[in-house]
Amino acid sequence: MKLLLASRNAKKLGELRRILAFEGLEGIEVLGLSDVPEFPEAPETEPTFEGNALLKARDAFNATGLPSVADDSGIAIDALNGMPGVLSARWSGRHGDDLANLELVLGQLRDVPDERRGAAFVCTAALVGPDGLEVVVRGEWRGEITREPRGANGFGYDPIFRPEGHEVTSAELTPEEKDKLSHRGRALRLLLPELRKLNAGS
Repeated sequence: MKLLLASRNAKKLGELRRILAFEGLEGIEVLGLSDVPEFPEAPETEPTFEGNALLKARDAFNATGLPSVADDSGIAIDALNGMPGVLSARWSGRHGDDLANLELVLGQLRDVPDERRGAAFVCTAALVGPDGLEVVVRGEWRGEITREPRGANGFGYDPIFRPEGHEVTSAELTPEEKDKLSHRGRALRLLLPELRKLNAGS
């Protein structure tokens, strides 16, 4: 079975492929947007992670006919009232500028004491497939914001997020460690029952 992950992010593709392999889900070929003909992608205009993930998965399925998974994720910081949230990728005003986003968050939290630097990575993943199949799941990963970036693995806010129970940041974990713990790993695993059904029927 071919499964489309509505992303061009190689690290997200690798993560889904590793999770499927680790869970023993064979016979699923994960494709990214670079592997299918281009189609118009709707902007992420929904106010929630769930809405944006579903929007992207529907677009991908309608354009390709392939069962499609899409995610929307970000970081919710307690001291910023849950922001950046759905604005995480463009918090600094420039979409995908990880360094500018990190620096802005660290600046906003400069005077916030350690005990009030709690945060959660949030990921919602949507699966859209044939016969009206639509499933939306949510994974969260609690931790706190460090005072400076550490680590070279991962992307986005990983270098300033220290997961609960760990002394290292998300960007200092190995990909395999992160797969087991992360918000995206948790959300994608919640889709496994539906993916198994789809795969069995293909």
